[in-house]
Amino acid sequence: MRPHVELIQEDDYVWHGAELPGGEGRASERRLSVDEEDGSSSLRVDFHTDWGRGPGIHHANTEYYVLEGEIDYGGVRIGKGGYVYAPKGVPTDYIKVAEGSKLLHYREYGDAGFDAVDSLGGATAWADAREDVIVIDSDAMKWDAVPNPGPMPGLFIKYLHVDPVTGFYTRLVHAQEGWSDHRLAHHPCYEEAYTTQGHMEYNFGTLDLGTYFFRPARVKHGHFTTMEGGATWLLRSDGELKNWYTQNEWVRWGGDGVNYTAEGLDEEPHPPTRWSSSTHDLATPWRTEEDMRQMNAAWQFQVDQGQQNSPVKHQGTGADPSVLAFMKAMDAAQLQGGHGHEHDHSHDHDHDHDHDHSHDHDHDHSHEGAEPAREVIDLDWGWSGRAVEHPDERTGEHAHNWGTRVAWKDGDPIPAPIISSLPVRSRSRGRWDGDGM
Repeated sequence: MRPHVELIQEDDYVWHGAELPGGEGRASERRLSVDEEDGSSSLRVDFHTDWGRGPGIHHANTEYYVLEGEIDYGGVRIGKGGYVYAPKGVPTDYIKVAEGSKLLHYREYGDAGFDAVDSLGGATAWADAREDVIVIDSDAMKWDAVPNPGPMPGLFIKYLHVDPVTGFYTRLVHAQEGWSDHRLAHHPCYEEAYTTQGHMEYNFGTLDLGTYFFRPARVKHGHFTTMEGGATWLLRSDGELKNWYTQNEWVRWGGDGVNYTAEGLDEEPHPPTRWSSSTHDLATPWRTEEDMRQMNAAWQFQVDQGQQNSPVKHQGTGADPSVLAFMKAMDAAQLQGGHGHEHDHSHDHDHDHDHDHSHDHDHDHSHEGAEPAREVIDLDWGWSGRAVEHPDERTGEHAHNWGTRVAWKDGDPIPAPIISSLPVRSRSRGRWDGDGM
C-alpha cells in the first residue's frame, strides 16, 4: 500500500531517470507516490527529447495525461489535456511524446513492465485482461456539475475513465471561486489529486499549481475554501467516492514519562510524569477573513437544507473539543448509573486501563494462556470501540492496514475515520497543525 502523502509540492522533489522500458529518448520523473509492494506509482514526467515506444502490453493499468506539449497515440495526436488509458494486459499501439512535454503518468496494480510486440494486430491480450484503450482530448469536453448530494453547488467534473467492475475512476474536478465546505469528509476508498490550476486552502494547507496528495481510505479532510480563479485537479480514486462527514472532531493523546519530566531528563527514581496533548493544542489559527466568510457560507447552506451543523470557528480557538467530549462521556455515564456494572444500558466499551481501582472485579485470571481480561469503565462515548470499525477490519485480506479500501455499499454500516498523524509533507508545505487528524 502507498503511504499517506499530504501535502507535497512537486518542485520540492528530486528528479530520477524515467522508468519507461523499451522507449527511445530521454525523460526524467518525479515520484509523487509509490507502492513498493506492487509497483503502483504516480509520476510527473518531463521529456528532454522526442520519445517513443512501439506497440506492446503494459504490466499495469497505465495512464498518461498531458500538462504541456503533445502526445501521439497510434496516429491520434493530442495536446494539453490529452489523456490515454492503457489497461493492464491489453495490446496497445505505439506512443510518441514531443520534446519539452510535461506529463502525469500513473501505473496501478503493477509495475513499469512493458512487453513489446511486433504488431498490434498480431498481439494477444492476457487471459484476465479487460477494457479497451481510451484516448481523450479532455479540453474538448464540457464540464458537468458534480451530481453527489451534500456539498454546496460549485463543483464540476469531467470523467476520463471509470472501471465498470471496480469503480476505479479518473476525472478532472474544478471548484469555482468561493466554493467551500466547512466539514471534514472521509471515504471508503483512497483519493489522490494533482493540482493543475488555481488555489484552494484546506485542513492540510495550500493547494496550488503542482501540489499533490495521496490519501488512504477513511482519512479525514476538508475545511475547504476556494480562492480567486477557482482550482482544478486531476483526481483518482480506487472506488466510488462516498462522502461521510464529521464535525467537532478531536484527538487527544498522552502517557506517563518515566525518565523525563517537563524540566528535562530525570534518571533518578520518581513518580511517572503525566503528559498530554491534543489537536486543539497544536493549532495556531491561520485562516483569513475570506476563509471564514466562505466556510460560514457553506455552514449556512447546510442549515438552509435542514442539516444540524456546528458553527464555524478557527481551529484551536474556543473550548478544546477533546475535553468537552470527555466531560460529556462522564456525564452520560453518571446519568446511567455511574462507574459500575449494575446498570442496564448495553454500550460495549473496549478501553484498556492500568489504574489501580479499589472496587471488585469478576475477572478470572486462573486459566493459563487465556486472553487477559479487560476492565470495562462505563464512559458513554456513544458509538464507539469496535462498533465503529468495518466488519472485516481485523479479519479481512487487508487486516494489517486500516487505510486500504473497504468493501461498502448503500445500506451497510459506515466505518468511522482513521487517524493519520504523520503524513508525508514536502519542505515548502510547512508544518501541519493537526487539523483533521
